[in-house]
Amino acid sequence: MSGRAAPFYCPYCADEDLRPFGETHGQWRCGACQRVFALKYLGIAADWTTAPNVKTEESSS
Repeated sequence: MSGRAAPFYCPYCADEDLRPFGETHGQWRCGACQRVFALKYLGIAADWTTAPNVKTEESSS
């Protein structure tokens, strides 16, 4: 299993020219539209109607 997964295309313009960006894992920059975005894994949902149990920064304080 791979340690990291990379997006295949930009969610805004669908171009494939993506590069890691920033110091935080999951941040990407699109070379075509110049947008910067972040991806975050939330977990596995039990079904389509149940959200995963995710701890957020707000709920942990």
